[in-house]
Amino acid sequence: KIHRELRRKGVTLQLLWQEYKQDHPDGYQYSQFCEHYRRWRRTIDITMRQEHRAGEKLFVDWAGQTVGVVDSATGEIRQAYIFVAVLGASNYTYAEASWTQDLASWIAAHTRAFEFFGGTPAIIVPDNLTTGVSRPCRYEPDINPAYHDLAQHYGTVVIPARVRKPKDKAKVENGVLQVSRSILAELRNRTFFSLSELNQAIREGLETLNYRPFQKLEGSRYSHYISLDRPALKPLPTERYEFAQWKKARVNIDYHIEVDANYYSVPYQLIRRQVDVRLTSTTVEVLYKGKRVASHGRLYDKGRYSTVFEHRPPAHQKYLQWTPERLINWANTIGPDTAQMVQTIMRRRPVPEQGFRSCLGLFRLGKRYSPERLEAACARALALGAYSYKSV
Repeated sequence: KIHRELRRKGVTLQLLWQEYKQDHPDGYQYSQFCEHYRRWRRTIDITMRQEHRAGEKLFVDWAGQTVGVVDSATGEIRQAYIFVAVLGASNYTYAEASWTQDLASWIAAHTRAFEFFGGTPAIIVPDNLTTGVSRPCRYEPDINPAYHDLAQHYGTVVIPARVRKPKDKAKVENGVLQVSRSILAELRNRTFFSLSELNQAIREGLETLNYRPFQKLEGSRYSHYISLDRPALKPLPTERYEFAQWKKARVNIDYHIEVDANYYSVPYQLIRRQVDVRLTSTTVEVLYKGKRVASHGRLYDKGRYSTVFEHRPPAHQKYLQWTPERLINWANTIGPDTAQMVQTIMRRRPVPEQGFRSCLGLFRLGKRYSPERLEAACARALALGAYSYKSV
């Protein structure tokens, strides 16, 4: 009981001794009380002995053992990898099979583990595997941006185990051992034809493991989870995390960045700057110094452009504000010959927009000369069949 109570936040041996003395005034003094507890604690397994606070840590890792899955069409056997997550205070365990150990599988396994536990811990403790940790360091390891993004979404932090410090991850190593012995070993003679079939068998094994009574403690993983970890976990966010990849890109002189052979605009002030790009299945977000500066729907056909009007320089914006209708309306204010000239220039081009530049040249002439002179010049050019800005 003392060992279990110590895992609750704010509970100390001093507090528990004071409560003990209230019930047993003639009982042990504080030093003997602590000595008897510590002597008893040495008799239980090292992973049970560690005093992890309720809801504080979730230990995660890939198991070394794989499970073969048979392709029913070809008979080929493909190996599935096993992800394991263990809550520190209760040892409540989650496991699932995945085809790969890549970043997407790692993130997806965390998401499903949080949903299995019904909440998120204060700290996630992975090993220093390259999937989650970009650069191992004893003091300030670099966390993979996508992994960091996941942690922020769920309101938790990632603190990897120290390099060559096995006690830092003893919980998950014991969890991997228990999953290997209690679940995977029992499945060794079964044949699986799909990943979902394998995961269903793992879920059934997890229920047996989590409900099995402890040998040297009262209760089970599940009962300790209900009384300790479950009330202390942070609630899940309303939306499930959507996996996002992170890339770096440099803004070209046309104020676009290239991502997977497609092009997305950013504010023109960032030309030649390096930006961070966050990719989901539906969106492309561009960040500069941690601040989002652009967002686009993701394009999947190569060579396509997504351009936001406001990202263009003012001169480009002013040019693009002109449309065929606006140019014709302006020409009508000058006179019928000017309007006919504008329509003829655009009609004689394969694409009307190709005539914009010539028509804008006429617009500039309208600023330099009077409407009467421009109208007369257009009439003369039409009579000669000279349909160009230079002729006018």
